[in-house]
Amino acid sequence: MEVQTQIRVLQEFLERHYHSKLLDAISKGDRSLKINFALLAKFNPEIADILLDQPEETLKALEIAVEQFDLPNQIKNFTIRIDNLPRTQRVLLRDIRSEHLGKFLWFEGVVRQKSDVRPQVTAARFECPSCGNIIPVLQLDKQFKEPSKCGCGRKGKFNLLSKELIDAQHLKLEELSEDLEGGDQPKRMNIFLKNDLVSPINEKKTSPGSAIKVMGVVKEVPVIMRTGSKSTVFDLLIEANNIEAIQEDYTDIKISKEDIKKIKEIGRDPNLYQKMISSVAPSIYGHELIKEALVLQLMGGVRKQRKDGVTTRGDIHVLLVGDPGSGKSQMIRRVQKVAPKGKYVSGKGASGAGLTASVVKDEFLQDWALEAGALVLANKGMCCIDELDKMSRDDTSAMHEALEQQTVTISKANIQATLRSETTVLAAANPKFGRFDPYSTIAEQINLPVTLINRFDLIFPVRDMPDEKKDSQLASFILKVHQNLSVAESPLDTEFLRKYVAYVRQNVFPNLTDSAIEELKKYYLQMRNSGNSKSVPITARQLEGLVRLAEANARLRLADKITRTDAQKAVNLVHHCLKLIAFDEETGTFDVDRIATDTPGSQRNKILTIKEIINDLEGKIGKTIPMDDIEEMAREKGLNDEDITEVVDKLKRSGDIFEPKRGFIQKI
Repeated sequence: MEVQTQIRVLQEFLERHYHSKLLDAISKGDRSLKINFALLAKFNPEIADILLDQPEETLKALEIAVEQFDLPNQIKNFTIRIDNLPRTQRVLLRDIRSEHLGKFLWFEGVVRQKSDVRPQVTAARFECPSCGNIIPVLQLDKQFKEPSKCGCGRKGKFNLLSKELIDAQHLKLEELSEDLEGGDQPKRMNIFLKNDLVSPINEKKTSPGSAIKVMGVVKEVPVIMRTGSKSTVFDLLIEANNIEAIQEDYTDIKISKEDIKKIKEIGRDPNLYQKMISSVAPSIYGHELIKEALVLQLMGGVRKQRKDGVTTRGDIHVLLVGDPGSGKSQMIRRVQKVAPKGKYVSGKGASGAGLTASVVKDEFLQDWALEAGALVLANKGMCCIDELDKMSRDDTSAMHEALEQQTVTISKANIQATLRSETTVLAAANPKFGRFDPYSTIAEQINLPVTLINRFDLIFPVRDMPDEKKDSQLASFILKVHQNLSVAESPLDTEFLRKYVAYVRQNVFPNLTDSAIEELKKYYLQMRNSGNSKSVPITARQLEGLVRLAEANARLRLADKITRTDAQKAVNLVHHCLKLIAFDEETGTFDVDRIATDTPGSQRNKILTIKEIINDLEGKIGKTIPMDDIEEMAREKGLNDEDITEVVDKLKRSGDIFEPKRGFIQKI
């Protein structure tokens, strides 16, 4: 098809389908217009095929077709962006070959790195000082080109009159994890954006961690060797024509009027809780309370920004610690599928940098670049961490800031940055010895840093104890699921659940009522006063957790007020968890220090008692104190021989006392 015919056909197409949209875009000052490829293919299949095979020429013809309209305040460099390309034009990044060069294709991937927006020269005009001739030069390569010679015979030293600049930006796109098979290494590709693709609105789509769909033309880039000559091997680059976000956080999920009607209907359903709990992990039998906690975690509390700049997180963090084979990983995988923008990472395969952020030297951007980790990539979404106990202490310590302050601060190389990680964390871990020991307390068997454990609102031990009745029901359920997959179908499908979560997070922000405040305060004071003077049953951190859970209960019902019932449900969940992990059998009281610090209250009381005895005896006997005297006084105060030996050993290890000679101790 001749160029003039192409322009005429395209002008006719634009006039018929896009005339009003074009006028609208120009009146708003937009620099581009999206057109649907399916419409073009229906209008003229031949020109649609030419667009796929020779995109550069056809896109130029489209621009000329736009210029020929009688438009108000004509805009220079108006771009046409193509949308809705056929599936046949999709190519995986790993499958790009030389046959794809110059073709119009589309790709999917995750943005890993992003350069700053910089002006780039596209064309320059030079003047010959000898004869005044003006020579235009197109700038297509990386290197700035000057004319080699003029028509009058002059070579070199031309005056630069003017140059045309466009905004340009480079991205690094990495393959989606769903497209990988087995142990494949994800491939990366450079993407070139220009003009309004780098506008502030599009910037949000291309922030590191976003999953995007890129429609563009594959081009080769010459590689300059150290000698200055060009290599025979070329690099690849995709020049983007259009970009769309494909993985949404809850603000991007499209919810229609019919969906909103259905959501409100379900929100009023008296069986709402049961339906939600059954839909979270239908293929896992039992664990109703854990499923309830996961539903509330998906809804989340309300994030509050105070006037003094302090923010209170709304995300509810949940930790499951359990025996192998109790369904923890299955539940985590399921929640990751339901949660908008869910990321999954696993213990040994995750490092501190991989979870938070790292600074890498990048050859493509010619500078240090920031690579976001899983907690940052899942901003406004959910991060599911499996096998948390298999991670090293250094790596888990990187999570502290991300869990409570919800930011990740990096100060490395020449980069000082604070990244947002408003991420809900659901983590699973195994007990210290692989399985829970029934004769030891659960708190002692959670092999994680206490400062990290303390940041989780709910901690559930998942115990797998033989029980004839329960085992029979579990076996029947599992075998029926294998026989007939529809047994494990959820009352609400995954897509609807995602929309429900998105609607709640965008539109429902309940406030505490006086009755709810009274209920939470009553429980808090009751717990604070239940212990003895030397143990701390509950802290303000648990109180904030109670508020978040009460908010999530109200959000689940789509209510704008948090009632006493919501507060009671939150109290029941927190009390259930505290009973399992913070109950001190020895004193019969709750002691949050069993999980919040290395030393539980009862143990600390024994240490204080022994220290008092040592101080008393030092005043009476002198510096060197016989062990027999200490043991005698300790027995009078109710300590047994085993406790005395354990405490004295602990004080020796911590460097408070030492043994100058056998059977005697002395303070340092």
